[in-house]
Amino acid sequence: MSPTVLIVDDSLTVRMDLHEAFSDEGFATILCATGAEARSAFATAVFDAAVLDVLLPDADGLELLSELRGTPGRGDVVTMLLSSESEVGDRLAGLRTGADEYVGKPYDSGYVVARTRQLLGEPADQGTDRTSVLVIDDSLTFREQLRDLLEPEGYAVLTAASGEEGLRMAADRRPNAVIVDGVMPGIDGATVIRRVRLDAALRDTPCILMTAADDYATEMQMLEAGADAFVRKQQDLAVVLAKLAAVLRQSAEQLPIEVIGSLHGPGKVMIVTPNRDDQVVWADALRPDGYDIVVSPAVDDALELLTEQAADCIVVGFEDDVEEARAACRRIREVPQIGDLPVIVTGDEHAMLDCLSAGADDYVRRIDIPEGLRVHVRAQIRRKQSHDEARRIREELMRRELDAAEERAARQLAETRAALVEELEWRNRELEAFSGSVSHDLRGPLQVITSFAEHILEEDGEPLGEVTRHRLTRVHAAAMRMADLVESLLILARASRGELRRAKFDLTGTAHQVIADVAAREPDRQVAFTVREGMTADADEGLVRVILENLINNAVKFSRKVEHPAVEIGCEDERYYVRDNGAGFPAEQAGQLFRPFARLHDAREFPGTGIGLTTVHRAVERHGGEIWAESAEGRGATFWFTLPPADEYTGPERRGQSRRSG
Repeated sequence: MSPTVLIVDDSLTVRMDLHEAFSDEGFATILCATGAEARSAFATAVFDAAVLDVLLPDADGLELLSELRGTPGRGDVVTMLLSSESEVGDRLAGLRTGADEYVGKPYDSGYVVARTRQLLGEPADQGTDRTSVLVIDDSLTFREQLRDLLEPEGYAVLTAASGEEGLRMAADRRPNAVIVDGVMPGIDGATVIRRVRLDAALRDTPCILMTAADDYATEMQMLEAGADAFVRKQQDLAVVLAKLAAVLRQSAEQLPIEVIGSLHGPGKVMIVTPNRDDQVVWADALRPDGYDIVVSPAVDDALELLTEQAADCIVVGFEDDVEEARAACRRIREVPQIGDLPVIVTGDEHAMLDCLSAGADDYVRRIDIPEGLRVHVRAQIRRKQSHDEARRIREELMRRELDAAEERAARQLAETRAALVEELEWRNRELEAFSGSVSHDLRGPLQVITSFAEHILEEDGEPLGEVTRHRLTRVHAAAMRMADLVESLLILARASRGELRRAKFDLTGTAHQVIADVAAREPDRQVAFTVREGMTADADEGLVRVILENLINNAVKFSRKVEHPAVEIGCEDERYYVRDNGAGFPAEQAGQLFRPFARLHDAREFPGTGIGLTTVHRAVERHGGEIWAESAEGRGATFWFTLPPADEYTGPERRGQSRRSG
């Protein structure tokens, strides 16, 4: 969709001039002659940019700008102020009111259009994916002949009637190729191509030069100027199509690299001099090159304005006051955000060395103005553009190298982590296999020790002394504790290894079975068990039984000193729990519960191996679940655990993430 520009100016000439300039570039326009018409457009019209005259018969442009910024939905409209009052104070007032750009009259319509497009961020040929070709020729007839030739072949054709106009259009529209006539008023085709080659933003654009000359020397001269191909106007125009296709094919093989602004695009030059005559002469010399000229009588005003509105080059002149010129150069260089702008000083030849040593980039003698000033300004802007391009390329290369280094580091880290995880899993498997094997092999000797100790203690034939009987009793008790520990280690090994056999089962029924087994071991104890009905789980039933056995056994054991012990097994929000009203433990020590052999109570008071909760944690973890405990000393404990279904299990990476405290 074409962007729309609102043009507000009381001069019919200005309105029509800008209307034609914007229309030629594909913009739609809305024209207003008064402040009242502008306010009506603010309320009803749809537009993307606005060009506002500062002085209107019935309104002030700055007030209109404030109203536009305050109108709902208009805050992002690109605004440009247009005024004959181009003093620094006027510009600062406009920019600080909210203008995106301030252009003084007399203006260059090409600059206004190009700057508007730049502020809008409009690409060269928005809305079309056709290859664009810029035709530069002073003959309207020949331009139309080439348009009729190229458009049926799928090209988008742009035209310009002069070399200057063609350069500005190339900078603004960034065509894919340029066809330029060799002989034109103003700058000729060879000069156009040389300037294209000097522009970092355009230097890779394929250029075809056409001429009526028929000698070989002319062809060599044009090719040496930088043309990619040469076509004689006397030849069949089909040759143009063939050579255009060839140069575009070669261009397409190059890597696309984002470029900085074009040398021939919209530019701004700041003139700093107290001399009114010099201001006029220098501005008139530079304006034909398409620059917007900003005039300031003093360095202080210039620096203040440059903080609000950027420029591409600064031209400084201070009559014969060399010290003031040197001080101006030093002050400009001291400002960080503008210190790298090209500074050109004008004056008599005897002051050249002093100004250059003070920080000026170039020096133009008075006798060389105006033509020398134009050349030096363009050369300095081109030099800065080249430096900016080189800096951008260095930064891009550095960024890519950093990205590549980060990618390599991330890949190495991932590989190292994978190797460590694989080694850790292997060592865990070996450790579990070792503990299982040792535990299994220890059972035999322990059974022998236990059996012989029982046999000796129960033997009636030979009486034992009191000391001997006490020692045998301790051996027997130690062997029994060792057997319990070995059995616990075997259960832990089984909980850590083997295939996980998931299935949906009745967890309430399993809990009742475990309770029956626990109660049968101490039939004289009365414990109030409560089990929630209807509980189910999608898990390995054998491992869940191990979880419940250990948690219920612990609940019964630690409620031994309570007058009315109670144990509850239930479920809330897909979380299972085992709760007791026993001894409890300090809440801040809950994280130690699941470590192997960790104990929070005296073994003589509450005997055990210290392996049970470690086994529970391992079994829950294998299901991808979590387990944690909530308690307070003397107020019982609640152990919570989850058993997520198989489709929610995220694999081994969840290991170690389980909560170990409430």
